[in-house]
Parts: sequence; structure tokens; C-alpha cells
Amino acid sequence: MKVVTAAEMRQIDQDTIEGIGIPGIVLMETAGSATVRAIEQHYPACRRIGILAGKGNNGGDGIVIARQLAHAGRDVHLFLVSPPESFTGEAHINLQIAKNLKLRIIELIPDTDKHKNPPENGGLGDYNEDRSPPEKGDLGGFSREATLTHLASCELLVDAILGTGLRGEVRHPIATIISAINNLPIPILSVDLPSGLDADTGNPLGTCVQADRTVTIGLPKRGLLVHPGAKLTGKLEVADIGFPEHVIEAQDIKANWTTASQATKWVPRRPAVSHKGTYGRVCIVAGSTGMTGAAALASEAALRAGAGLVSLAVPKHLNLILEGLLPEVMTLPMPETEAGSLAASGTSTILEFAERTKSVLAIGPGLSQNPETVTLVHQLVRENQEQGLGLRMVIDADGLNALAQTKELLSFLNGEAVLTPHPGEMARLTNTSISTLEADRISTAQQFANEHSVTLVFKGAPTVTGTPNGDVWINSTGNPGMATGGMGDLLTGIIAGLMAQGIPSEKAAALGVYLHGLAGDIVSERLGMHGLIASDVLKAVPQAIDASTH
Repeated sequence: MKVVTAAEMRQIDQDTIEGIGIPGIVLMETAGSATVRAIEQHYPACRRIGILAGKGNNGGDGIVIARQLAHAGRDVHLFLVSPPESFTGEAHINLQIAKNLKLRIIELIPDTDKHKNPPENGGLGDYNEDRSPPEKGDLGGFSREATLTHLASCELLVDAILGTGLRGEVRHPIATIISAINNLPIPILSVDLPSGLDADTGNPLGTCVQADRTVTIGLPKRGLLVHPGAKLTGKLEVADIGFPEHVIEAQDIKANWTTASQATKWVPRRPAVSHKGTYGRVCIVAGSTGMTGAAALASEAALRAGAGLVSLAVPKHLNLILEGLLPEVMTLPMPETEAGSLAASGTSTILEFAERTKSVLAIGPGLSQNPETVTLVHQLVRENQEQGLGLRMVIDADGLNALAQTKELLSFLNGEAVLTPHPGEMARLTNTSISTLEADRISTAQQFANEHSVTLVFKGAPTVTGTPNGDVWINSTGNPGMATGGMGDLLTGIIAGLMAQGIPSEKAAALGVYLHGLAGDIVSERLGMHGLIASDVLKAVPQAIDASTH
């Protein structure tokens, strides 16, 4: 599913209205209907519903929602946060319809004659002339009818105050209204995006609604999927209101959301007539003294992801341990350093094996940063390119740390290479602070992948996969319980296992991230998030794949 910026969404909306001829008021009605269906599904018991509507198109959607809910028998209170005369276009038309139908309309507008200054402490001022000074949370400065009592009596609040057209910080009185409803113990459903959220960055523009659920219109906006926007959005669903596919395609949108429907298209099927050779081979280059587990997790994850055969190149003193630990994995005992890590002298053996067996090379889990092992990584990358071997690689952990020491080697990676850094590793690769990288995860992944012609999996919340052609895939699965050691090793193995089955690198990376997160979600539902470990998630990978084939 495409993920849009505010500008892209406006252009799609405009092209649909002007180019296709679908009137804006029809789109508004459809958006309202879709939101009403969501309310009926998720809040069937809520009878008294408050709709907060601003003067723009977002408010127009809210007025449609109010009318349709009233028609369905709900007790609807329509709160206007802007003067009625400021409503224009389709929003004005729908407001006039609401008035003609005699819906209960409450003007939540401050008495500017009596209250020149915004109230303090996040309240709405002193609405009752005989109560002074105002208390925190009061609806002061507003008409007597529009009191906090009216809002507090609702069982659900629908936020249709501000949309994607917001520019600059939210100011009083709207900022004050938002603060007040956030303090009420009432669920809030936002229309399109929480009011006050930057649609592109996910940052609050001053005050922002904390929604329990958001029904976004047409396509998800970038700011809904990245933090802190994702937290402010609550549970997200997308309402399809009929934007023509070719209108969307004309925008050449580069950002995508990896959802269940997309994963289903990518997951490889297992033909009835097949054998282990059908599903490809992976060679994992991993492990050192004290980090045997990383090698084991990555190797088993490649098998769990469906690879037919997995070989593990490890320091020779770890060979017996891993042979006993991983009966399904073949081992390659390799020359080692005095510190117990892989020695550079094993380079030719690993490359010859991978070329002969047509294996995907996964390099990095638990390797250590021993200087000779760093040289091994450099030689694997350089000689693969110089000898024209064309081996597909997944590089993670200490493999990335090795590249960060000699960044010119990034130019030796072919377009099939996948790099999987967490923020710290990404900072070392780019000589950039973590805070700068995290400020725009989407652009970070997109720019690096495009500049270096690799697929980049920028791990985090959410994980973003950038591809050489400029596309990015924002992941929709995973949970905080997965913030524990060994999860990255699993992801390396999963991606390599999918690549071994012939899936192009960029798709294998985005799919691997999705399946990895889904396996974590499956396990967390059963065990909870506290104390979740990589071995728990490993066992659920086949279940995640199976769930994605339907």
C-alpha cells in the first residue's frame, strides 16, 4: 500500500476532482460513510457521540459523520471549533444541511470580548461568570452551552478538527480544546489524522490529539506510521474512498506500507514436487568466542524461513559445539585468530564454497571486531566484486562495523546486497548522529540505499527498508517485546533464507522484516511482551509464513 505525503495526497484529491470529475462533496460523503462504518464496528455500544469539527475539509468529513450517526439513531452533539461563517466549500454545504436537519450544534468558540488571553494550565478558561479563577480542565472563555460537561457526557469523541493542511503550531483556542479532550477519560477517534500532527514527519505541531483510533482517508500518511506520530495515532485503519488507481500511480509515490496483503503476494509457495535443492542454499559467516548463539540463531532462522540447505562457517574451535546444537545445519570449521574469531585466511575457502554451491552469504552475527576478522569481511566484499562472483550478501552486526571502518568498500557491493543496521550501526556507517537519523527514518533509508545502490534495512520502530531504485517499505509488524538480544540475528537469517529461494533482495528484505515482526506479534499474544526472547520468535517464523499465505 502506498504511503503519501500531505502534498501527494492533496494532488491525488485534486486530480480526482478536476481530472476525473468526482465532486469533492461526493468524496467527503464517502469518507464520512467509511468512518461511520468504523465507529459502528469498534464502538457499537457508544450512544452519545461528540463530533468536533473544524472549518476545513476535515471538519466537513466530521459533519457528514454527525449527520449519518444521527440518522442511525445515535445521540449526536456536533461541536464547532470555528465560527459557522468561516466554513467554506463542501464543509459549508454540509454544515447548512446539518442545520436544516436541526442537528444539535454547539459552537465551541471563545467569548473573545471577555477573554482576550489564552487560559493557563491547559484548561479552556472560566466559562461561568460566577466562578473565578478558572480551574484546570474547565471550558472557560466559551459560551455557557459549550461546557466541559457537554464533552464529558459523551461516550466517544470524534476528532475532525484539523487535517493535512495544517501549517505551523496549533494555537489557542484550538490548542486549548485539544488539551481539554486529551484529559477526558473518553475514547477519541480521529478522522484522517490526529489534529495537530504533522502529516509528513509524525511530529506534533505544538498540541496534538492523542487518539485511540484513527481512520485515515484514501491512503496512510507518513506521519501516522513513524514515531511519535504512530503512538498519537493509536490503532490505524485506512478507508478506501475510491481514488482511481491510475491517479495514484501518476504520483510515482516511493513510500510503501508492508501490510498482510502485500506480504501474501511475496511469500514463496512450496510446490508439491520439490526437494531441498529447490529452495536454495545459505552460507552464514558468523560466530566467535562468547557469541556462539548469534551464529546459531541466524542459521536456524534461515532454515525456518524456508531455505533448503544452510551451512555455517565458524571458527574451528566452535565447530563441535555448533554441530551438536544445530543438527540440521552443516558446519564449515574455519581458520581462527588467537582470540577465537574467524581469520582472514579463510576468505578464499568461503568464497569458493559459496560460488560452488550458489549460496547466499550472510555475514556478521557474532563475528567480533577483531582486526583480522575485520580484514576477512573486507576481503569477502572486495573479492566478490573483483572476481565477478556476483554472490548475493546480507551484512549485519559486526559485518557492518567492519564496513564502517573502510567506507569505500560500500562501492564494492552489488545491487543485490542487503545491509541491516540498527541506529548505532547506521550512525557509524554514515558518520551521523543517531538523533539526526531517527528524525526522519524514511529519508534516511531511502537516501542511503539510493546513494550506495544497496538494499538497506534500517531497524527500529518502525523498521524501514530502502531499495536502490528509491522505493521504501515501512513495516507494519513487531512490538516492544522484541527489543532484546538475538532478534537481529534472526532477521539476518530470515532475509538470507528468503533470498536463497529466489526472491529479489529488496522484496526478500521487506518481507523478511514483516515476517520477523509478525512472528514476534504471534508469540507476544501468547506469552506477553515481557521476557520475550529470540528463541521464542524463532519457533513462530513458520507460523508467520503460513499466516501470510492466506
